[in-house]
Amino acid sequence: MVTSDQRRRQLAREKYERQQKRRVEARHKTRRRMAVIGAAVAVVVATLVGLVVGGVFDKDKKDQAADPAANPSASPTPKQSPSPAMAIDGKAKYTFALKTSAGDVTFEMDAAKTPQTVNSFKSLADKKFFDNTKCHRLTTSGIFVLQCGDPEGTGMGGPGYTIADENLDSLGKPNEQGQVVYPAGTVAMANTGQPGSGGSQFFLVYKDSPLAPSYTPFGKIDAAGLKALEDVAKAGTVDGGQDGAPKTPVTIEQGTVTKN
Repeated sequence: MVTSDQRRRQLAREKYERQQKRRVEARHKTRRRMAVIGAAVAVVVATLVGLVVGGVFDKDKKDQAADPAANPSASPTPKQSPSPAMAIDGKAKYTFALKTSAGDVTFEMDAAKTPQTVNSFKSLADKKFFDNTKCHRLTTSGIFVLQCGDPEGTGMGGPGYTIADENLDSLGKPNEQGQVVYPAGTVAMANTGQPGSGGSQFFLVYKDSPLAPSYTPFGKIDAAGLKALEDVAKAGTVDGGQDGAPKTPVTIEQGTVTKN
């Protein structure tokens, strides 16, 4: 026969077991809830990282249509004015000479391949548009470029007009990722990622860089200029990141375009 004392102990034990079971179930429920929240947070973080890497939140982008991780870009909504009337010899070659605080950078442009681009740069240089402007962006991973040509020095400026893309198939057939290699020494137009959105910003490639064939290649840097760019790149960015203002300031003191 079960005594009253034994019965009390049995009931207390059963109550304790029920409490323990509820606590275990509560812990499991909490863990499941946290797992769901964690997974959701991970998705959000991954999405944000993808957007940043892809350039959507790049401070200069679409300031910068070349994301690097990325793409070099110019202002998305420039104040519109007419592009300059054609005033160059469409069969000639021209030299763009940049006298910069980090050394001289010179490259040849072929008007037969990129007439609109050469004409625009000739017109701007003749107006001293590039004089005393900063090269505002250096990338050191993914793509390897120094971006210049913004009168504001922020990545958001331009000449007030846009020009058509040109010569886009000159670097060969895109690979499976839709990219071609822009060889070291290439000079190409920056844009917003949209067709025909180039203005005055351009990028100087100091190391082979894979990019979508969306950026008009229009020049080839000379050996001395490429060496100057490599020296700037070795110093990295101001904050040590992979994409930002160069630690070695680069100011275009004078930019001139002359017919060869």
